[in-house]
Amino acid sequence: MNIHEYQGKALFKQHGVKVVEGVHCTSVSEALDAYDHLQSKVVAVKSQIHAGGRGKGNLYSPQSRDLVMEGGVKIAFSREEVGTYSENILGNILVTKQTGEEGKLVNHLYVESGCDIAHEYYLALLVDREEKSVLIMASTEGGMDIEEVAEETPELLHKLNIDPNAGLLGYQIRDLGLALGLQGSAHKSFGKMLKALYSLFLMEDCAMVEINPLVRSSDDEMIALDAKVSFDENAEFRHKSWDDIRDLSEEEDVEIRAKETGLSYVKLDGNIGCLVNGAGLAMATMDVIKLYGGEPANFLDVGGGANEEQVKTAFSIILEDPNVKGVLVNIFGGIMRCDIIARGVIAATESLGLTVPLVVRLAGTNVDEGKAILAASTLNIHPADDLAEGAQKIVELIGGEV
Repeated sequence: MNIHEYQGKALFKQHGVKVVEGVHCTSVSEALDAYDHLQSKVVAVKSQIHAGGRGKGNLYSPQSRDLVMEGGVKIAFSREEVGTYSENILGNILVTKQTGEEGKLVNHLYVESGCDIAHEYYLALLVDREEKSVLIMASTEGGMDIEEVAEETPELLHKLNIDPNAGLLGYQIRDLGLALGLQGSAHKSFGKMLKALYSLFLMEDCAMVEINPLVRSSDDEMIALDAKVSFDENAEFRHKSWDDIRDLSEEEDVEIRAKETGLSYVKLDGNIGCLVNGAGLAMATMDVIKLYGGEPANFLDVGGGANEEQVKTAFSIILEDPNVKGVLVNIFGGIMRCDIIARGVIAATESLGLTVPLVVRLAGTNVDEGKAILAASTLNIHPADDLAEGAQKIVELIGGEV
């Protein structure tokens, strides 16, 4: 789950991470009021979407797709400029490297006081699943695409894995600060910030915290001039407040509907729809599809106890993707019975008027009954006895197109 920059900075402030003052706005008049309130000669007018690269993005009219303004983050030197930039940003489509060509509609602004910047740095904390630890990454090359830094000058990207049992240790903070060339009060300010960020990361169940740029001000204060924060949704039960800060307009409609139905769905770029029960089996199914030359169009886990209605909803979600040229159903019946899945598949295909090839592999509880139900139907369903056969069949049925 992602949140906006203004929400991330409010979280930073709560945990003692230094930020400059800013105001969240949803209209031009609010942006003008924010400028008056901040009493700063120079302010930043920032588009708020769940994507990076906003400053280098472009804004387009949602109706004509004509270019409205270059850059989704603007520095304003007057009240009039705040009004102009706000008008050009709100209600328009921001396209960045991370949004793709479709871009994202901007409904939120953040007007932030100016900052006297001496140097820009990069800082991020994220979960390193391979090392089973929190990984801290830092660089003196802030404000740039960190992927380019990592590729072209990897020696400038410093990495530090934190032992979860020991936590963040003093010498690690000291060494990382020195690696960034920080000294004196700047080094002390960095250490205080890093400790606060690590505590925030654990307490708030974060998946990632990224600050680009982290800046050193002219008086050697380390300030978070950006805030990209994402949470681990597996910990949602511990954070009831997440519902209040979730921006559903930033999420795919089908993913929201899937969640409301009790399904786990993530859209991908391929053309073979997948309907599977169990996250591990779903990942294995996608891997085997790729093994046989196909590309999965989605991750969809209907869970262990799906009913016919959920199966129907799952099918409708898959088929809403215009890229889907075939569907593979891979069900291992444990808690879920194969005959219930078979009836759900038939009900869904009949009501939705399925026109693309459908391959069904069933195994487990009541598998014979499930296969008999599918065989007795007049629908164009292709059975498979195992996952490999199912993946190979669906790739062949769509002509091997990827």
